[in-house]
Amino acid sequence: MTTPTEQRNPRTLAIDAVGTAEILQMVNSEDARVAGAVGVVIPELARAVDAAVEAVRGGGRVHYFGAGTSGRLAVLDAAELLPTFHAPEGLVVAHHAGGMDALLRAVENVEDSEDGGAADAVAVTAQDIVIGLAASGSTPYVAGALKAARKAGATTVLVTSNPAAPLAPLADIVIAADTGPEVIAGSTRLKAGTAQKMILNAFSTTLMIKLGRTWSNLMVDLVATNKKLRGRMLRILAEATGADADSCEAALAAAEGELKPALVHLLTGSPIAEARAALEAAQGRVATALTTLGAPA
Repeated sequence: MTTPTEQRNPRTLAIDAVGTAEILQMVNSEDARVAGAVGVVIPELARAVDAAVEAVRGGGRVHYFGAGTSGRLAVLDAAELLPTFHAPEGLVVAHHAGGMDALLRAVENVEDSEDGGAADAVAVTAQDIVIGLAASGSTPYVAGALKAARKAGATTVLVTSNPAAPLAPLADIVIAADTGPEVIAGSTRLKAGTAQKMILNAFSTTLMIKLGRTWSNLMVDLVATNKKLRGRMLRILAEATGADADSCEAALAAAEGELKPALVHLLTGSPIAEARAALEAAQGRVATALTTLGAPA
């Protein structure tokens, strides 16, 4: 049976016979279908987030497994969590079939190896959650990883664009965003890849929110690795507290560049050391620390 992503799209049959703007309009029209497909699977995505929160709070980790575009998107998502949310290194781990070499160029046969997926999953434990990404829902590398994860006792999730994914029986939670035939048949870096990117964005962002790494809709666990991000930290402090630029600079300096203690200090007037202690007791949750120190959350 041909998977939806491999079928020809009746809306783009003439894509090579029209002008540039028409081609782009076809691509855009198909892209517009992706958000709706992702919206349908929010209940399953919510189950995956809640399972991940439980796993992390229990000392476990989140593992992504994918090949080709799916693997590259997984690597991107995991890499961005450190600067954005100061997620501990190794909390979210991306495994890409073929390793680093396959990020820049295709490596033959690696996605067809169940043994490769199982080998990459050797560090998975029963406390972890494993998320396999396979647009077609049949990638052998992902199958190997999910089987190994099941054997280890981990929670398993499949992200796919095939509602009839052959790998579904290996997953405790199946997130199947039905994006339909691609603009170019089989080119899953298009709609299926966009759906995976949206799902990963939503999953990891919601996970970080649930773990207390935001306050309201502000990135209060941001790590300033460059001038732009340091400027963003100061803007967040000013936005959240109403303090002037000099006060924000002074608070950030006193907190040795850490945004959360500076924020709690400015909102409560508590010394930095006291703000740090309240945050530690609150497992990093700003709202809880504020309540502890007698300020509105």
